[in-house]
Amino acid sequence: MNAVIAAVAVMLILSLLRINVVLSLVLGAFVGGLTSGMGIESTVQSFTEGLGAGATIALSYGLLGGFAIAIAKTGIPELMIAGMLKILKGESNRKGLVKVLIFFLIFVMSILSQNVIPIHIAFIPLLIPPILKILNMLEVDRRIIATLIAVGLIGTYSFVPAGFGAIFQDIVATQVSEAGMAVSSRDVPAAMGIPVLGMLIGLIIAFAVYRKPRHYKHSEVEMESLNVNVSKFIMFSTALALVISLCAQVLTDSMIVGSFAGIMIMYFTGALKWREADEILSEGMKMMAFIGFVMIAANGFAAVINATGDVDSLITNSLTVLEGNRSLAVFIMLIIGLVVTMGIGSSFATVPIIATLFVPLAQGLDMSPLAILCLIGTAGALGDAGSPASDSTLGPTAGLNVDGQHHHIWDTCVPTFIFINIPLILFGWIACVFFL
Repeated sequence: MNAVIAAVAVMLILSLLRINVVLSLVLGAFVGGLTSGMGIESTVQSFTEGLGAGATIALSYGLLGGFAIAIAKTGIPELMIAGMLKILKGESNRKGLVKVLIFFLIFVMSILSQNVIPIHIAFIPLLIPPILKILNMLEVDRRIIATLIAVGLIGTYSFVPAGFGAIFQDIVATQVSEAGMAVSSRDVPAAMGIPVLGMLIGLIIAFAVYRKPRHYKHSEVEMESLNVNVSKFIMFSTALALVISLCAQVLTDSMIVGSFAGIMIMYFTGALKWREADEILSEGMKMMAFIGFVMIAANGFAAVINATGDVDSLITNSLTVLEGNRSLAVFIMLIIGLVVTMGIGSSFATVPIIATLFVPLAQGLDMSPLAILCLIGTAGALGDAGSPASDSTLGPTAGLNVDGQHHHIWDTCVPTFIFINIPLILFGWIACVFFL
């Protein structure tokens, strides 16, 4: 059996059986290494060497969690909740309006986080936990929120050539060009338009499927119990911390520097009290610890997958039997992209792996440059939704599970896989065949 398939299959099956994702990644990595014939010692070495790449992400999310909790303790989120409660109070027919406003706010922030305010998933622990009480009152199924965020993240960087989108599209164009087909990153949005349309259609279907009320444990929120007396100075200090954090992250391209700058501003302005700071920051780091451990383990998993060398054989063996059938070849390559990304957990890291082999094969099948860009872009984006080790699933879970009522696999990964990956495969395949 191909080591990549074996490793990803074990990881996914164990995760679906509610085995801890970190343990699933470790066991999947060892199965992949041993299946490829690497031996236990080489597998351990590759896995251990890969762990270091996840340390930066783990520290970034830990500091971000501390920053998010510090902001929550200022009482500003309660002001937002109080405002929504005023809309809801005594007006049951306004629940629909509040739902629409919340959905719109989350979707817009997901889009802006990729380009105008390029902070990626950093907005989630700041925005989502404060509004969970309102979502509980409205009986909103959190699975639709997870899907909404994932579509906003993945669809934006796949289609919009700015921020993270510019990075992803440049990677796609560069890797395709280096593999032998001269293309421009300016052509990527045109190539990815139909696949992104598929994601939006999947999101609409998700709204229909998850439209029924879902009950979560919660205490009724009374306006009198909310800390709505937030001083103007605290509001100014917190806003200043957010602005400086954003600027620091954009200028340095480091979430660590951005979070650290925001925390220090809250320290020095008094928005975060010195005596309470240690407890608050520790609480926030605990909230994000799950993401950190998963990302560290995922980097070890990816290192083993790359060390097996079986990605190449998976591609060549799968396409050998197709005898020039271009439409079937496109479908198989998309499935391979899905498998690889589901294991690695990163679209950005998947593209260089698959482009080297996909592009010569696509040229051999006489595919057009636009079809090849669509193939590589879609194959790379596939799996980002649904992967237990992806930012696009870990981020929503971190925000939605602060009260322990949102399961990472069944409430984030499975819904996003169904309503994003499946439409993306279908529409990506249609687009590639259309561009042939």
